[in-house]
Amino acid sequence: MKPFAGTIGLAPAATGTHSIVPPRRVGGNLDIRDLSAGSTLYLPVEVIGGLFSIGDTHAAQGDGEVCGTAIESAMRVSVTLDLIKDTPLAMPRFSTPGPVTRHLDSAGYEVFTGIGPDLMTGARQAVEGAIEWLGKTRNMPAEQVYMLCSVCGDLRISEIVDAPNWVVSFYLPRVVFE
Repeated sequence: MKPFAGTIGLAPAATGTHSIVPPRRVGGNLDIRDLSAGSTLYLPVEVIGGLFSIGDTHAAQGDGEVCGTAIESAMRVSVTLDLIKDTPLAMPRFSTPGPVTRHLDSAGYEVFTGIGPDLMTGARQAVEGAIEWLGKTRNMPAEQVYMLCSVCGDLRISEIVDAPNWVVSFYLPRVVFE
């Protein structure tokens, strides 16, 4: 388990009603599991008062949240808010209190890749490889496979230097089957 708040942010300056689902420069549905207890988040402020909100708490989720599934969990969250003036930010940034790689490494990984000129297509290919493999080797229904991938698998950009093709990898920890 690595608890964190999936949605965290401030109000955008644009008028009207805004969903928190698409992340934006003032935060929103960021779903970054490493933005957890002890982290410091910096957000651009676009409106007077900021209008901070936080929610969508997760007990665990893999990087990439491939199908909108995490282990949702009610929790109490304590935050300290500070206004840091004259520090323009283009996008959110954060710092962590320590290492972030303590994630299901004990038994190694099955890793699937997607390769091509489009990162989204590569991400889909990598996840599809994991889904196909899990369906065949673990005889799991598709719904369970998608949820498992979203909860504990990690989607990573592995390489973007060898144009025209990039490599995206999906890491599935073997420890979940022990």
